[in-house]
Amino acid sequence: MRSSWRLGKILGVEVNIDPSWLVIFALITFTLGGSYFPRQYPSWSSGMHWLIGLVTSFLFFGSVLAHELTHSLVAIRQGEKVRNITLFIFGGVAQITEEPDRPAKEFTMAIAGPLSSLMIAAFFAIWWLVFQTTSQPLAALGRYLAMINAILAVFNMVPGFPLDGGRVLRAIVWGMTGNLKKATRVASLTGQGVAFLLIFIGLRQIFAGLFVNGLWLIFIGWFLHSAAVRGYHHVLMREMLRGLRAEDLMTKDFETVAGDLSLQDLVEDHILGRHRHTFVVTDAGRLEGMVGLGDIKKVAREQWASTTIRQAMTPREELEIIAPDDDGNIILQRLSEKDVGQLPVVENERVIGILQRGNILRRLRTRTELGI
Repeated sequence: MRSSWRLGKILGVEVNIDPSWLVIFALITFTLGGSYFPRQYPSWSSGMHWLIGLVTSFLFFGSVLAHELTHSLVAIRQGEKVRNITLFIFGGVAQITEEPDRPAKEFTMAIAGPLSSLMIAAFFAIWWLVFQTTSQPLAALGRYLAMINAILAVFNMVPGFPLDGGRVLRAIVWGMTGNLKKATRVASLTGQGVAFLLIFIGLRQIFAGLFVNGLWLIFIGWFLHSAAVRGYHHVLMREMLRGLRAEDLMTKDFETVAGDLSLQDLVEDHILGRHRHTFVVTDAGRLEGMVGLGDIKKVAREQWASTTIRQAMTPREELEIIAPDDDGNIILQRLSEKDVGQLPVVENERVIGILQRGNILRRLRTRTELGI
């Protein structure tokens, strides 16, 4: 995902906003304040239309956040790690670092989101009834949010991966067959079918003159299709990595440097001279840290000559380290969790290799070409 803005933490889960979220927030606010509420309640003032439209948009995205937060809290309760929740143009997504290892866990995590949306819909339905005779604007707000959250729950239960309904379907097929890859393929194909249906409906609406609605359905269909394909490929990748160890994937072609070397010498003699970008810092053969272009760029150019590698490097205690016999899926999880491009492979406190994302991709490509 692209860089996003961090809002903070809710119940221990980091919440981010992708820049694309601003587009859909503005679109929904404009639609509610400029079209929906004026058409439904023409007696209101223009300012009231826009105020209720703005508040409703915020509460709608609060509902989406609650939906994803429910997924996250259920995942955490079942022992999973949740990296963050990101709100973006198509709603929200909870970044869970590892796929569920049992069908029951997948089912529980998936069903939690739609159930939370139904509960939110029921809450706003009661809100609507309470304010129906006392405040028309508040009643209108509750009516819309009850309706949209009910629609959100129903849409998410469509049995197409990666929607919640697709994950429920995958959990059921997985439980019946005991085969995660087969279950993911079934759910992915169903998701692609739903995506093509949405695209077809969108095209029909465009030809019928409903250009904006049709274009929106096409975008959603395209997104679902891409996500369904990626989800299946991710499971295939996990299957191919199972059984591969770090020592099978790592490269021994790395360079070590001493911590007391200056950054100026590192740049001139090693980076510019040998075209390397990352170095292992050792002391008497033992891992002390790693230094790369990112670390160097944090130091002002005029201070390179007086700054040692040890002062600028990422120290050992901050590095994510793997052992030679770590499984390929553990490696992939570590790379994903820390969002790093490479990991040192350490045995008896000595670096025996470096594992980069490129090493994994090349090995997967080779195995695919050989039909393994």
